[in-house]
Amino acid sequence: MSCGADRAGLLLTAAVADHLSQALRVLTLRDYNTRVVVVGTILLGVAAGLIGTFMLLRKRALMGDTISHATLPGIGIAFIVMTALGGDGKSLPGLLLGAVLSSAAGIGCMLAIRHGTRLKDDVALGAVLSVFFGLGVAVLGIVQSMSRGNAAGLESFIYGKTASMLARDAAMIAVAAGLVALVCGLLFKEFALVCFDQEFAAAGGWPVLALDAVMVGLVVAVTVIGLQAVGLILVVALLIIPPAAARFWTDRLSRMLLAAAAIGAISGLAGAMLSALLPHLPAGAIIVIVAGAIFSVSLVIGPRRGVFVRLREHLRLRRTVARQHLLRAMYERVEAITAARVGTAAPTAGGDAAAVPRSALLKARSWSQGYLQRLLRRGQRWGLVEPAGPDSYRLTPAGAVEAARVSRNHRLWEMYLITHADVAPSHVDRDADQIEHVLGHEMVAQLEALMASEASRAAVPPSPHAIERDSNTAAPGSSARGSASG
Repeated sequence: MSCGADRAGLLLTAAVADHLSQALRVLTLRDYNTRVVVVGTILLGVAAGLIGTFMLLRKRALMGDTISHATLPGIGIAFIVMTALGGDGKSLPGLLLGAVLSSAAGIGCMLAIRHGTRLKDDVALGAVLSVFFGLGVAVLGIVQSMSRGNAAGLESFIYGKTASMLARDAAMIAVAAGLVALVCGLLFKEFALVCFDQEFAAAGGWPVLALDAVMVGLVVAVTVIGLQAVGLILVVALLIIPPAAARFWTDRLSRMLLAAAAIGAISGLAGAMLSALLPHLPAGAIIVIVAGAIFSVSLVIGPRRGVFVRLREHLRLRRTVARQHLLRAMYERVEAITAARVGTAAPTAGGDAAAVPRSALLKARSWSQGYLQRLLRRGQRWGLVEPAGPDSYRLTPAGAVEAARVSRNHRLWEMYLITHADVAPSHVDRDADQIEHVLGHEMVAQLEALMASEASRAAVPPSPHAIERDSNTAAPGSSARGSASG
């Protein structure tokens, strides 16, 4: 019994050591084939990430999908032609030439549909993709029934054969990647201009059509070369996923290009190594899965457009809106109370500030008792309000300054909407309330310049809703509902 246990332990130890040795060989790139595959997939990821970024910003990300599917009939027809001429039907240069010609025909059909009809781009892309892919499947069916030539291996152009990549394949990918990087670097400004403002580029005399043709040509080059690595179905993933993931990390085009290239390279590296460690898993699919995982992480934690960042900004905006609503409601109540007492609508702060009953704040907005209580507690933590009695509150000096600023911005916007947008005073408060929380200093300065009048130059302009208030509005504890209903 003891000998059997020892033998099992030795076998387990040997198996673990063998797996570790194999993993070390892969990670250190000791095998020639592993080095070829890793270099090829990394360069393909870089090239696809670079040109895919411009296509994504050009809103033509699915162009690569259409081109990749349009290559299939060309591959089949090239095999038939080369076999009929007595040559090797699986000659790689001939098959790639057929793929290029077929994809060019697909692009021509798509452009004809786009410019010759009123159909939109998505219709043209979908029609060309489905028709050419169907034609390719039909051609491959004919190829399989041919008596001459061996069609075995053509399906690798559909699913890819990364693990069997040769040195010449990696060299072709390197040439294509170098060409893409060179052209993107030389035409960086021109591509950026066309992507962000096509009309301005055309008005400035830039050759928009020629630049588009160059972009599409680079996409064709990456797609055709990528057929060997990941296949025509999955190559589109390398053109879309890395740029889309990079978009969550930066807003600068130059950094986005570098990030997309890096994500494409990491996807190729990790996918190729995982496929080498797990031989039963196809490398093309693993590369795309790794890219998808990077995209998912970017979607969640990306510092520019990630879910966490947007959620944090949303919560911050909600807190800002709630704080400003509280301050404006208290300011307008204090303004009404002060006007009734001393004949001026200039609220003070601190010990001289008028106390605002909580019941008056409840009338200002559709607040519940619990929400208002939580809001007042937050106002005390912020140092903006303080208790003034058993059931009343007043503005602190800092709160009075902030409340005056908030009310001033709100009323400037209201005056602009009434004067220049022909919005009725009874409806302007709701429209102003939707924008006042994001008014910046520049916008406030523009409003002040536009509303250059004695009222707008005052510390806080009078509320334009004053004409709607009756004689009892200024009484202590009154709701002044018209100016705080937004």
